[in-house]
Amino acid sequence: MKNLKNIYILPLLALFFMACSNDDDTPVPVIEEEVITTMTATLVPNGGGTTITLQTRDLDGKDGPNAPVLDISGNLAANTTYTGSIEILNETESPAEDITEEIEEKDEEHQFFFQATNSIATFTYSDQDGDGNPIGLSFTLTTGSAGTGTITITLKHEPNKTASGVKDGDITNAEGETDVSASFNVTVQ
Repeated sequence: MKNLKNIYILPLLALFFMACSNDDDTPVPVIEEEVITTMTATLVPNGGGTTITLQTRDLDGKDGPNAPVLDISGNLAANTTYTGSIEILNETESPAEDITEEIEEKDEEHQFFFQATNSIATFTYSDQDGDGNPIGLSFTLTTGSAGTGTITITLKHEPNKTASGVKDGDITNAEGETDVSASFNVTVQ
């Protein structure tokens, strides 16, 4: 009788262990988020004048205890069009890693958004990804009358570029994850 029990129990145990085994040996891919410490927007006035830079630098990363350091090299000229470009760096590496190149390579997964308060400036995209959607590494900024306000630059990772208004730079429906964002208090004179 003992042997008869073993005949029934052994197949049941084998079936149990086979059902519980993990045959899926495919590892889950780890997607590392790029580390962004520094964003520099360079604004070159068309027709001559002083080049202006807007920079945010956060050497301990966006989750670190120290706040980013914002630097504005000067005031913007009123009623002027600037050719703008953005550089993104990871300065925790030595030498600094140029994240701008990764954004260019994965342009369909990134878009910069520009916002200005008090009608101090308007923005136009000068570059596009492979699908004809804006990126924002190159842009134009046109100032209005003299005044003060805030310019906010935000880089979104995997935004919904087909959502309403996103192609025109409206961040409202962009979704995605914010890689870096900075607001600069500027003067237009």
